[in-house]
Amino acid sequence: MGALLTPALGTVVWASIAFLAVLFMLRRFAWGPILAALNDREQSIAGALNEADRVRKEMEELSASNENQLKEARAERDKMMREAREMADQMVADAKNKARDAADKEIASAKDAIAVERKAAIAELKAEVGNLSLEIAERLLREKLESNDEQKALVNRLIDESPLN
Repeated sequence: MGALLTPALGTVVWASIAFLAVLFMLRRFAWGPILAALNDREQSIAGALNEADRVRKEMEELSASNENQLKEARAERDKMMREAREMADQMVADAKNKARDAADKEIASAKDAIAVERKAAIAELKAEVGNLSLEIAERLLREKLESNDEQKALVNRLIDESPLN
């Protein structure tokens, strides 16, 4: 049993040569491509991580930019709404002022027309009263002054009382 446990020198040499040959073959054909594949995989993962980090940073910047644009858009919208409200209020005020001015002009025109009509009515009334007074005076004088003597006395009295004397 002891002979099996102690190897012979030739076996050790041939086993060492076979081991070195297998080691050389593995190193030449297996480890090189395996290590190259591992290096490629490692670089690919590192590149993907760097790309993901860059994309995350870009997304953060875009998010901040979008937030700023949204704030600016809201501020612009609020400004436009405020300006629209002010413009609408101004238009309503202008319309009220124009309507008030038009109403005042209509009222003044109506007052002027009423005053003219009133003056015309008063003048017509005075003329009518004057005509009636003349008719009444004429009738009274006819009845009272039927004789020539009474007419002469009245004419003389009126001449004496006239302001021309």
